[in-house]
Amino acid sequence: MPRFFCETFEELPQIVGDDASHIALSLRMKKGETLTVCDTKGTDYNCEISEISAECVKLNILSKKKSDSEPSVKVTLYQCMPKSDKLETVVQKAVELGVNEIVPVLSSRCISRPDLKSALKKVNRLQKIADEAAKQSGRSILPKVREMISFNECCGELKGFDKALIFYELGGDSLREIIDDKPFSSAAIIIGPEGGFSVEEVEKAIEGGAVAASLGKRILRTETAPLAALTAIMLLSGNLE
Repeated sequence: MPRFFCETFEELPQIVGDDASHIALSLRMKKGETLTVCDTKGTDYNCEISEISAECVKLNILSKKKSDSEPSVKVTLYQCMPKSDKLETVVQKAVELGVNEIVPVLSSRCISRPDLKSALKKVNRLQKIADEAAKQSGRSILPKVREMISFNECCGELKGFDKALIFYELGGDSLREIIDDKPFSSAAIIIGPEGGFSVEEVEKAIEGGAVAASLGKRILRTETAPLAALTAIMLLSGNLE
C-alpha cells in the first residue's frame, strides 16, 4: 500500500504539494482507493481518498495503529564530513537501517570543509534524501539531518546517550562487549572521515563519555563504517529480528 507522511495531521487530513501530484499523476490513484499516512510521530493511519487532484488529496481516516517499524533504540549518527557525494549514500542507507538522527561533523582531518552557506544547502538536500528513504523503507518518523557541527560540539553532546561509541581504526572494544544484555534506548555512533581520527580527538570523545569501539580487523571506508556499525547495533539490540 502506498505510504506518505503528513506532519500537520487533522481529523480530515490532506496531502498537498509534490506528494499530491505523485498520488494523482504518477500512481494514478482514484477516489475510494486507500493509502497509509503516517503522522511522523509513530502512528500509521489507513486512509481512503475522498477527493483527488494534482494539488490536493483529501482523505478519510478508516483506522489507525501504532507503527511497528521503528527500532527500540534511537541511534544518532555523528558522521565526519566525507568527500564528494558520499554523505548522500550514508544518509539514505542509514535511514533505511533505522537511524534516528544524522549529524554532519567537521573534524581535523576532513578533506571536505564546506562554508556555512554551502553546508546549509547540503543539509537541505540531505534532508530530502532522508525523507525519501523513510517513505521507501516504511519508517514512521522522518529522521532529521541536522546542521554541521564541530568535533568539540559533538563531544559535548555524548553524555546525553545511554551508549556513545567512537569507531577507531587503531582499535577498541568489540561491539559484543559494549552492547551487553542490559537494555538501552539511545546510542551515539561517531564515524571519522577518510583520514580517520587524530589521537587527540579520540581522547576528547572518551573524556566526553564515549567508548572506543572496533568494527573488526579490516579498515572500512568512511561511507561503509556507519552502515556496518548501524547494522551491528540493530542486530545486537534485537532490531533485525
